[in-house]
Amino acid sequence: MDIKQLHYFVTVADQLSYSKAAQRLHISQPSLSNAIKNLELEVGSPLLERNTRKVELTDAGKILYTKATLLLSQMNMLKKEMEEVKLTGSGELIIGIIESVKHWIPKVIRTYQDRFPDIHFKLLEVLGGKAVKESLRKYHTHLLITNQCIEEEDIESLPLYEEKLVLVLHRDHPLAQKESIHIKDLEQESFIISTEGFQTRADILRAFSLEQAAPTIKFEIERFETALTLVRENLGITIIPENYVSEPTDASIVRKTIHSPALERTIYVAYMKNRYLAPAVQTFLEETRRNFA
Repeated sequence: MDIKQLHYFVTVADQLSYSKAAQRLHISQPSLSNAIKNLELEVGSPLLERNTRKVELTDAGKILYTKATLLLSQMNMLKKEMEEVKLTGSGELIIGIIESVKHWIPKVIRTYQDRFPDIHFKLLEVLGGKAVKESLRKYHTHLLITNQCIEEEDIESLPLYEEKLVLVLHRDHPLAQKESIHIKDLEQESFIISTEGFQTRADILRAFSLEQAAPTIKFEIERFETALTLVRENLGITIIPENYVSEPTDASIVRKTIHSPALERTIYVAYMKNRYLAPAVQTFLEETRRNFA
């Protein structure tokens, strides 16, 4: 068996249709059917069962599908790494980021571009917990800036800096006039919080739990900018990273510090341990760490 045969087989298994798989592969359906038959002869067992309604994997097909998917993924990664050996002065650098890095990452890019002026950048927001690991493992990003400490054998996670989570509210809100605010003061307020799966949400709920309190969640959002938009209309209060509101905002926004060990977080840079890091990628990693040394 060869890589092309396995690719054909996995495509049919994914589509559960010879006609759809043939369209995706840009080959004729008879050619695809013959390729699968030849693979089955080589394996010595049927891999797909086809009836009038649908295509299903046999037991042997399920085993081969699992192994073939992994092999094809590894081959794709190897191909990308071989292409990136040439990534020294030109090419594409893909960085996964969280929202709060907007205050510093342009400065790092500015310094970096003095050495690699022809690099094309892709800055992708990778926010959810599972999405961070998947983005690295599927080679969607070279590096990731994240607020999650990833403890996985195949992923390196290096701390960059600490930042606080701060209370943000409208200037006309009664709490805006208080000198000192505690978690308990927030219980009955309309609260704006990230949706399930975001580390910021977990940190905030932990802060409330430590004070034996619970927020009155009115809005669930995915982006901090959405939270600020709601705060500007005095529809609720929120807690977000201090660096996200480090630059001057409009006069309607007020920020307050709440003392809680749970409202402090570490920002990390993460990458695959065994992935080849081309010179251009390695240099950006070094520039990023140097910025916080």
